Amino acid sequence: MNTLDQQLANRLGFSGLVPFVFLTLACWIVHPDWLGYFIKGQLSYGIAILSFLGGLHWGVALMSRDRPVGEIKQALIWGVIPTIIAWCSMFNMGIGFLVQILGFIVAYQVDKRLYLRYALPAWFLVLRFRLTCVVVTALALTFLAANLRA
Repeated sequence: MNTLDQQLANRLGFSGLVPFVFLTLACWIVHPDWLGYFIKGQLSYGIAILSFLGGLHWGVALMSRDRPVGEIKQALIWGVIPTIIAWCSMFNMGIGFLVQILGFIVAYQVDKRLYLRYALPAWFLVLRFRLTCVVVTALALTFLAANLRA
């Protein structure tokens, strides 16, 4: 991947954080009557992004023709697990944020191992780490706002 691709990936990755940050800030400043809308928005966006992280493994696995079949199967199976975790987060708003936080942390830990097998550039894992840190912080702060301001 060239420098232009890296810059674009960074820009797109960080712009994907805008809803997380906006919704977190909104949960702390909006009138409590509106709080529920922003909490649901944050949970919904977290579901979408956590599902996206699993989908990345499908793309990488399907394009890696030279990998052993067992590794491809493992990546494909893992690719659906973040979506299932995200889906589970919607059943109880009280613990939904905690489920997503755990899901994002686990997804990053799995990505560290699987992405090394696919020889993805080192900068990509650095980007994933930074994005995960912001997402986990945003979800934790939204969880606090939901419990302290409601």
